[in-house]
Amino acid sequence: MHLDSVNSLRRLDPRAIDLPRLEAQHPPGLAREAVDAAADAHCLSDVDVETLVLNLDAALRVHQRAHFFSWTQGLLQGLLPHEVLICASRIGDPPVLRAESFSIVVAQQAVFGEMFRRDATLERILVKAWEERGFRPVVADALDGPCAKGPFAVELARVRATQILVHGIHDAQGRTTHLYAFACAPGTIDARREYLAQLLTPFLHSAWMRAEVNGRVNGKEATPAEVPAMITAREREILGWVSRGKSNYEIGAILDRSPLTVKNQVQRILRKLDVVNRAQAVGKALELRILKL
Repeated sequence: MHLDSVNSLRRLDPRAIDLPRLEAQHPPGLAREAVDAAADAHCLSDVDVETLVLNLDAALRVHQRAHFFSWTQGLLQGLLPHEVLICASRIGDPPVLRAESFSIVVAQQAVFGEMFRRDATLERILVKAWEERGFRPVVADALDGPCAKGPFAVELARVRATQILVHGIHDAQGRTTHLYAFACAPGTIDARREYLAQLLTPFLHSAWMRAEVNGRVNGKEATPAEVPAMITAREREILGWVSRGKSNYEIGAILDRSPLTVKNQVQRILRKLDVVNRAQAVGKALELRILKL
């Protein structure tokens, strides 16, 4: 959406819209959607719009899993703060569920995706709720309902992220193909964040698909079993200091090495992790459990 269009929508007061006149010109359902969209956009501040544009630009730059992790657990948190992000696909007939999870609140982030995949009842409930809402975002409480004691809910309760914001992608036949679930602290989600989820999910989806395709086609991204063996003990130590924001000079002073030696070791780490900067290196190291918070 063009920035001027977003600003125009935000300045539009939905209470001033003449709904009967709109319904006379358009089908009632479409008229109501226009009012709802205006009401949603009306709650965006200037800072929201600026941060939104920065996130859309960042999403377009995602081409690898490390990029995706760094974006969703970094800049995106400014708009949609969350403890866990679940990316799930439902492909095939019957659909086969595949789920991945991204988080910096625990070292074993993959456990959330695995628990979501095992909790088939929860997945069906969320898909049904999203479709029945006309493919609009759904807010759910992981501790309320038939799945309250399921494995996924138990894991979310452990990190106090039991409020879930769900949006998805459907095909031309209206069948849900992908779900994106933001697990947040209770009381975090409001109408503003539901609207932001609608705006961001298409970009989130495209970014995840690019990361997945590039990983398979290029065959460059090492598996969690392979990478730890490639990283030496000294490189792990340097990564730990990098994650704390230390410069090459500071790391050299701590480890009694020259800044040039540290720089060369950092460059070697970047090549091994197949990333382009220090932030991506830390993100991938957390994802592959080389580093622990």
